[in-house]
Amino acid sequence: MTDLRQAIDHYHRLLDAETGRQSQAQLNDQLHRRELFFGQRPLCTVLRPRFLTTDQYRLLQRAIHQIMPAFAKAHAAALADRRFRAQFGLADWEETLLHTDPRFRASSPTARMDSFLTEDRLWFTEYNAETPAAPAYHDVLSEVFLGLPILRRFEHDYEVRPLPTRHHVMHALLDAYYQWGGRTPPRIAILDWREVPTYSEFILFQDYFRSHGLDCLIADPREFEYRNGQLLADGATPVQLIYKRVLISELVMRAGLDSPVIRAVRDGAVCLVNPFVCKILHKKASLAVLSDEANRAYFTPAEAAAIDAHIPWTRIVAERTTQIDGVPIDLLPFLALHKDDFVLKPNDEYGGKGIVLGWEASSEQWAASLRDALAEPYIVQRRVFLPSEPYPSFVDGDVQILNRMLDTNPYVWNSAYMSGCLTRLSTAALLNVTAGGGSTVPTFVLEKRD
Repeated sequence: MTDLRQAIDHYHRLLDAETGRQSQAQLNDQLHRRELFFGQRPLCTVLRPRFLTTDQYRLLQRAIHQIMPAFAKAHAAALADRRFRAQFGLADWEETLLHTDPRFRASSPTARMDSFLTEDRLWFTEYNAETPAAPAYHDVLSEVFLGLPILRRFEHDYEVRPLPTRHHVMHALLDAYYQWGGRTPPRIAILDWREVPTYSEFILFQDYFRSHGLDCLIADPREFEYRNGQLLADGATPVQLIYKRVLISELVMRAGLDSPVIRAVRDGAVCLVNPFVCKILHKKASLAVLSDEANRAYFTPAEAAAIDAHIPWTRIVAERTTQIDGVPIDLLPFLALHKDDFVLKPNDEYGGKGIVLGWEASSEQWAASLRDALAEPYIVQRRVFLPSEPYPSFVDGDVQILNRMLDTNPYVWNSAYMSGCLTRLSTAALLNVTAGGGSTVPTFVLEKRD
């Protein structure tokens, strides 16, 4: 069995000042050469990848395999029962789009589960079921790190296995397209606004799809026309498959329900991945639906056991009674008295927007946040332990090693299985690169050589 701490210590011993200087220079060159930036910020600012042992990686795969049937059960119940669906806090326009048949099986062909992995627990804290970012960034960062001088030295003693994900995106898109009814290879449109900071990743995907013989373009929703049963990019080029990176809420707010893209999808003229029905589970309330004792009868004993093992206690914020650890509580007074144990999250935001960490808020701030959470859909989630690991950086001519908090975000394909994993680092408790801090690192599975 590979000792992870021993491997990390060995890596850091090999990273002397000269190896650090060479590796940092090469990393800087590759980041610029391959345009690995989030807006103006480099994606990676450290000199070590994330290492997972084989046992840790298998734990992630098993946990995803165990928990996904519970999400599928909640999704099916929500589609069938409007009263059950009300727990997810869908807006009226989301209810309207919900009745668009995607014409393929998976509610989220591409997804990501954001989580925290410690020595003895794995907690899934958010399910990104709509537009999971960074698969291409991760793959190319993996290539960059494998070429660094420090990896050349380290691999004498350890084998490191990258976890590529771009091919899973491509396969998930094509699986959905052919289930939808496609008969010939599609032209793919990567859909998002031109000005988004992740645009460089779209270029990586475009190059990758084209390298596999697929016609692909990057398109802004404002550039489309819908004519004679065809969705046309720039008013001229028909597309059959949309790799949707734009958020549905932004698409509706900025382009409207009558936009060419939405009309084409609703008419069945183009295949959209991920589809409109993904919004149900993308709501952060989906974890509250699984966690709430009021819904326990919907799940099998195996599904309930997976929920208890991997979903932290989560509730929709409301004036109600509920249970915590089997003890009845009046929710709002209980939260007011125990702010250090909880985090508030808006039901449908991203990039850390609107999140309130109770242990970092004053009593007055927490009370005001609870009042606000009654006015807009919010969830409250029990605080989980944030793990940390040492990561090296090259600063002022020397290697400096500092502890950084990290998350563990397995990619989920076709609403069923896991392959690949995104890791984000931060010195702050809110681990989110979009929020303006932290670093992304590639994730490798590690084995000590005999």
